[in-house]
Amino acid sequence: MPRSAPVTILGIDPGLTRTGYGVIIADGSSHRCVTFGAVAPPAKASHPEKLIRIHEALSDVIRETRPQEVGIEDFLLGYTRAAVAIGEARAAAVLAAAQAGLPITLYKPSEVKQFVTSYGRGSKEQVGLMVQALLGLTEAPSPPDAADALAVALCHSLKRASMAYLNGAGVPTSNLQSLTRRTVRRS
Repeated sequence: MPRSAPVTILGIDPGLTRTGYGVIIADGSSHRCVTFGAVAPPAKASHPEKLIRIHEALSDVIRETRPQEVGIEDFLLGYTRAAVAIGEARAAAVLAAAQAGLPITLYKPSEVKQFVTSYGRGSKEQVGLMVQALLGLTEAPSPPDAADALAVALCHSLKRASMAYLNGAGVPTSNLQSLTRRTVRRS
């Protein structure tokens, strides 16, 4: 199977208080960290102002790093108040990526942890240490939201590599679709 071209992936861990982002380049089975960080709107900012700041900051990251694909962590059901806040931050992230014309895939937190730590309930510390190891960083990314965002980018990379492998092995496309969580597409 021919080797695919390197792909730049933006991972986002949305949150109203702090939204993490991480950009990696995936080249076959190797991954390189481009940048990471977090957007932390002022605590006293109004709710709409926080969403604007998240959207603008992520739009800037997209312009500066030019990712080809975006993975965004989805929220957990069952925690209504947190889900609403995270959902709003996620919407700001989806809007920034959609405005740039980028394909977006949403991942459950347990799915990200499963891909990165091999355990769907790994701690934030475990995620940070695995991200450090997988990207060859000298220390775990900080803040933890940035480590989580890099984990989302790695999850996306590993999942797309699995899909490409299965597709190259002749697995029918209909079977591949059932393996994915869900993808947000522009119409």
